[in-house]
Amino acid sequence: MSSPTPTRNPAPPSAAPTTATTASAGYRLSTRGVLRSEWHKLWTLRSTWIALTAGVALVLAVGITMGATYDGDDAEIDTIVFTLFGTQLSQICLAVLGILVTAGEYSTGMIRASLTAVPTRLSVLWSKAGIFTAVAFAVSLVTNVVTFLAAQIWLAGSDKELTLTDDGVLAALTTSAASLTLLSLIALGLGALLRSVPGAIGAFVGGVIILPEIAAMLPLDAIDTAVRYFPAQAASSLGSVARVENTIAPGTALLTLALWAAVIIAASSVLLKRRDV
Repeated sequence: MSSPTPTRNPAPPSAAPTTATTASAGYRLSTRGVLRSEWHKLWTLRSTWIALTAGVALVLAVGITMGATYDGDDAEIDTIVFTLFGTQLSQICLAVLGILVTAGEYSTGMIRASLTAVPTRLSVLWSKAGIFTAVAFAVSLVTNVVTFLAAQIWLAGSDKELTLTDDGVLAALTTSAASLTLLSLIALGLGALLRSVPGAIGAFVGGVIILPEIAAMLPLDAIDTAVRYFPAQAASSLGSVARVENTIAPGTALLTLALWAAVIIAASSVLLKRRDV
């Protein structure tokens, strides 16, 4: 009499994972990964190096020139404002870079790949803003300090001689870097909002720089007061040791710039979630 054939027990479900489970286990989306990706994209673009190099060179060149040619005629101008006069030019470089960080991906079509890899979408925009803010502030602050020290080589012994330890100097250098960073962050938000490099540059130059100057010419006190809270005008109260006349307080100016940047980034976030690529 033959023995019965033993039956085979089926393998437990956990012993044979599906392909989908394996794939999902091998790919996990994290904030750190998105930040690393945006950091890599920022530093591998030629435009990043061109914009940052141009911005740094302009501040240094103008600052050294102002210090080397100073003859006492501009004694009434704040020393930090006098030394960092080139930041008015570097502001454009950083603004254009901020626009390229967001709108540049739409012009090349790379935004499709970015949003496919990060379906939540908002992580992409916020990571771009965070990485760009850190880079812009660090570069601006180091440039300001180096330019100030370089200019003081020629300004030593004059009425504009200062050191980093003098009251208000480090604060002025830092707030100047902060104002440049927040203005360029507004430009980044405009790039994400308009999804067009030329359109965002036009909106930044026209709306942030030119429009307030035109509005200030109107003979109305209410408009004159309101203009002080526009981004470029709020930034003008920062980056100086002495209080600038006819401007809002430095603390209020920083808060104003931060609110402008936050509102534009928030509007960009809403549209990024609602509209197609």
